[in-house]
Amino acid sequence: MDPALENLKDGVRRFHSNVFVRNAEMYARAAIDPQRPHTLFIACADSRVDPNELTQTGPGEVFVTRNIGNMVPAYGEMLGGVSAVIEFAVSSLNVHHIVICGHSDCGAMKALLQPESVEAMPTVKSWLTNARAALTVAETVHTRMELDRSLLSVLTEENVLLQLQHLKTHPSVAGAMAMGELSVSGWVYDIGTGRVCIAEDGQREFVPVTP
Repeated sequence: MDPALENLKDGVRRFHSNVFVRNAEMYARAAIDPQRPHTLFIACADSRVDPNELTQTGPGEVFVTRNIGNMVPAYGEMLGGVSAVIEFAVSSLNVHHIVICGHSDCGAMKALLQPESVEAMPTVKSWLTNARAALTVAETVHTRMELDRSLLSVLTEENVLLQLQHLKTHPSVAGAMAMGELSVSGWVYDIGTGRVCIAEDGQREFVPVTP
């Protein structure tokens, strides 16, 4: 018996008995109606981050893609799953907004600060090059401005801002933004406090979402 699999099965049973039954009509509609998400949410693969729970959205509202470090390779550099998701979300699903969401205690950001930790993981090491410029900026800002915040915290924000720049190099995104059909924002989610801070397009400051 696989304990992990059994744990997942228990979750499925709770879903059916506690969630699905109460929302059967909603799921029935979702199974028939084409999805029309208003937002593409690019998040870290960290198991402590749940985009739908964080935004309190249901089936069909948010199109989600996740990867280590919530990264978006600049167009043409690493064409693959992330690029395909972005293109499909913008060109086919016609999402109106794209979020790039970083978070506290991010393992990818820690690996950037301690590159020796991923020496035995060549694929991860290569992937982290998508945030190399953010590390340079974070180290410069942290040193010159003598911030009382940790370098990890500054790097997390700078990485989100860098990935927003990369996002705008994708033709589908650039075209939709030029037509005023798409907007973007960068988020940082603090797992311990539940606080979300957002930098709207063109801003460097992350402003807390207040109750």
